Amino acid sequence: MSLKEGEPVGLVTGLQAGAFMGLYLGFSLAVISVLTDPGELKRLVSLMCIPPMFGSILLGPFLARRRRPVFLGKQPLTHARENLHQFNEGQGNWRVLSHIKSDGMSIRIDMHNLTNVIGVVDAALALSDQYSVKFIVGQGTVNSRQPELRNKVLTRIEEKVSISRRSRSAKSIEVSPEPTVKYVDQQRKINRMILILLPIFSFFAWLEMR
Repeated sequence: MSLKEGEPVGLVTGLQAGAFMGLYLGFSLAVISVLTDPGELKRLVSLMCIPPMFGSILLGPFLARRRRPVFLGKQPLTHARENLHQFNEGQGNWRVLSHIKSDGMSIRIDMHNLTNVIGVVDAALALSDQYSVKFIVGQGTVNSRQPELRNKVLTRIEEKVSISRRSRSAKSIEVSPEPTVKYVDQQRKINRMILILLPIFSFFAWLEMR
């Protein structure tokens, strides 16, 4: 099964996204306007209307080229259960039907009550080029159900997967496909740019309005 690539979101969605970002900027400037001179209602209305228009025109065509994520329905779940069916240990123990779940775009594997941990990890990592795979391993503390499980799974993943594709939380370890990593990095860059530019615009706006 090959990895599917989503279609561009389109000009209409791009224009809407640009307008929303402009509205966010306009609202921030409007707040500054109210704080500096509450009587300037005309300026307040202009700040709420003009930035969304400029944001839509300037950012819309750029945002329109972004590709929408592809919803894969039940395919990840079916694919995972087919590939890991060989590791079934019978009713009451580890089984693909009870220990593998999916939200339609990623795979969630509960690693508890499993004998062949390394085998399941290796087989699941083969799927991680197409879907995000989350291993439920517990906290790995003395009070955990299987204290050694987290470290055992993590060690195997570190041997097989680059650090940029894996992430950890309190009770799970997640491995993401390379395209997902790139998308997240791109989103972080956009968020960082907004956080940097917004205070700069706000500062110059405050200087102009005071």
